[in-house]
Amino acid sequence: MRDEQHKLRIARGEEPAEVVFQNANLVNVLSGEIYRTNVAVADGRVVGVGDYEGQKAIDLEGAFLAPSLIDGHFHVESSMLTMPEFARAVTPHGTGVVVIDPHEYANVLGLDGIRYVLESSKNLPLDFFIMLPSCVPATHLETAGARLTADDLKLMIADERIAGVAELMNYPGVYLGQESELAKIRAGKGKAIDGHAPGLKGKNLNAYVLAGVRSDHESTELEEAQEKLRLGMHLLLREGSTERNLETLVPLIQVHNAMNCSYATDDKLAGDLVSEGHIDHCVRKSIRLGMPPITALQIATINTAKHYRLRNYGAIAPRFWADFIVFDDLQNVVVRQTYKKGMLVAESGKYLGKDPELVPQPRSTMNLRYRSGDVEVKAEQSGQIKVIEIVPRQIVTRQVLANPKVENGRIVADVERDILKLVVVERHRATGNVGVGFVRGFKLKQGALGSTVAHDAHNVVVVGTNDEDIRRAVKELSQLKGGQVAVVDGKVKAALGLPIAGLVSDQPLDEVIKRIADLNAAAAAMGCDLDAPFMTLSFLSLSPIPELKLTDQGLIDAVHLRTTSLYA
Repeated sequence: MRDEQHKLRIARGEEPAEVVFQNANLVNVLSGEIYRTNVAVADGRVVGVGDYEGQKAIDLEGAFLAPSLIDGHFHVESSMLTMPEFARAVTPHGTGVVVIDPHEYANVLGLDGIRYVLESSKNLPLDFFIMLPSCVPATHLETAGARLTADDLKLMIADERIAGVAELMNYPGVYLGQESELAKIRAGKGKAIDGHAPGLKGKNLNAYVLAGVRSDHESTELEEAQEKLRLGMHLLLREGSTERNLETLVPLIQVHNAMNCSYATDDKLAGDLVSEGHIDHCVRKSIRLGMPPITALQIATINTAKHYRLRNYGAIAPRFWADFIVFDDLQNVVVRQTYKKGMLVAESGKYLGKDPELVPQPRSTMNLRYRSGDVEVKAEQSGQIKVIEIVPRQIVTRQVLANPKVENGRIVADVERDILKLVVVERHRATGNVGVGFVRGFKLKQGALGSTVAHDAHNVVVVGTNDEDIRRAVKELSQLKGGQVAVVDGKVKAALGLPIAGLVSDQPLDEVIKRIADLNAAAAAMGCDLDAPFMTLSFLSLSPIPELKLTDQGLIDAVHLRTTSLYA
């Protein structure tokens, strides 16, 4: 039914609606009220609110009816799930829309990765809007699978599912007026421009905003968030698997500034999405921290829709999509039912959506060429070496100095002092590039952990206690066509294949969660006590984040953005 005149007759009360949701306690995020009423739906849209009759009636018996929830910034690859399996994970939690930045897909596959995301996210009971990645590659200090310029972004910006340009991570380039960065902002003119400015303040922040950046999700301190709000930035309140900022930032939010805030998860693992929740978790936590429920629900819905210009999403009113959640307790929002365009798609934690047709996987991205001897480090001189030190629950690292352990003229891992070998092997272009360094903080007593998820270029990264297990991990990752592995004495103890760009599994949700649990259990048995060992490993190649990192081009001084020597 797409006859406008017919829908107008329903709205006027002259004909019955397809469905009427009766006796709802409507959470009106537009007016900030909650009141008892009926909601009429036809052709997947709300056609009227009030006294309506329908061909079908759904009596909510006083339960709360609110718009389905919206995530303002998410890297869907961090879940390691395909789009359909991600929908399976979050739809029961009331998510109806996700604004995603396929930054990882783009770093591996370029524009083909974005096209794959667009195609594989069709015909799902969850709408995806894409922000075009703006930093591919992140820096010149790593070999990524692709390079995107402003001209590339212009090719796709007009697509109606493209919401704008994703986080401008090269924020110094923006406030210093580098033409390459300003051109990316101009490419997204008329749509949203997301920011990424951790710790930026003062006049440089003013310049960053002046250039056209409109949001930020990196605030970790209340004063930082307040300054950004004062300068007109839309504040994305982040609560993911490791980056948890709500508790710090919620005290800043009140009725007069909440309209300039949204929720974002940024990165969240599949198991956390299922067990803890998605944006519904942000709503519950905010309410526990003292935020009024109606404010939390506005932040989770209409605020995000308005910021990203998502027409007809985020509220329950005539012409808006009939995307609803039903719940019973305003102080503890636990989603009982999720509706998409008036159709029930999840109930009591169970996903009811239909599986879409499978989209062909993109090309293989495992193109390794290296020699086994490349993982060895000759002791070329005396003196201390630079070691990457992990900072628990953070993506920043420290540089520390240590005397190396030398055997047969080579520097080797020193398990007793928790100084392990770290290896990065380029996997996109068969360059043969191999970076080798040392890291402290994993506490492995045996074996090696390896992954093809390694921000941002996503080359192969392996940490290990000995060269043989490191080589075995690299070999297994190649055979898997990407993935994560735990190896001990040459034997694979646990593995998760990630054949889609080396980032995402082709397995069902439950299987992915199980294999991630097996990997974490294997790492713990090997001596690692980190909460998320593979996520920690994935950030050790992130060259824009201080202090010391390792890429396929070698050890990186991430403070001054340059390569550096292993020796002090």
